[in-house]
Amino acid sequence: MNDTLDDEIPLFPLPNVVLFPGTRLPLHIFEPRYRDMVATAAAGSGLIGMVVLRGDWQQNYEGSPEIYPVGCVGRIVEREPLPDGRSNLVLLGRRRFQIVEEFTGQPYRRARVEWLDDPREAPAEAVLTALRQAVDALLRGRAETTIDIWSGMPTEVSELVDHLAFVLPLSPLEKLALLECAGCSARAARLVEIVEFRVAEARVPREGRGPCH
Repeated sequence: MNDTLDDEIPLFPLPNVVLFPGTRLPLHIFEPRYRDMVATAAAGSGLIGMVVLRGDWQQNYEGSPEIYPVGCVGRIVEREPLPDGRSNLVLLGRRRFQIVEEFTGQPYRRARVEWLDDPREAPAEAVLTALRQAVDALLRGRAETTIDIWSGMPTEVSELVDHLAFVLPLSPLEKLALLECAGCSARAARLVEIVEFRVAEARVPREGRGPCH
C-alpha cells in the first residue's frame, strides 16, 4: 500500500463514509461536479480521496464545507458509465493521507496531501482474541448475526482489521478515529475499545441512561 502516489488528488467529501486501505467502496455518482471529477480521475491516475464532512456541512454543501483533514485515497477499479451521465464506481482503498493544502479553480475540490505510513506490526494475540469476542458480542442479537461475519474475511491481520473497521456498524466519527490510528496494532487496539464500549452501552437499560443519551 505504500507505493508512490501523486500528492495532488481530487477530494470526494461525504458525511457518512470512511474508506480504509484494502477495502472496496461502491459509489453512485450523480452530481455534475463529481461527474467531472470521475471523468478526470479515470483519464489520469484513477485516484479519488475520500474525506468526511465536518460540523454543519448542510449549510454550505454546494460550496466547500469544512472537512476532517485525514482521509483515505481510493483507486477506481470498476466504472460503469450510465446513459444520462451518471456512473457507478468501485474504489479500492490504497493509502491514508492528511490534507496539506486545498486548491480552488475547479468545480470539485482538490488538495495536496501528505501520505501517512501504516506500520504493519501485528497486534498482540490477546488483542486479536478480544477483538473477535467484542465483534461477536456487538453483533449478537442484531440481524447481522444471521450471517457468519468471519466467513470470507481476509486472513492477513492488517487487512482483517481494516475490513472490520470498514464493515462494522459504527458511526462515521468512530470509523474516522480508527482511520486516524497509525498502523495495524494501534487500529486493532482502538477498535477493541470502540466495540467494547458499544457492547457495554447496549447492555445499559435505556431508562438508566443519562441525559447525553
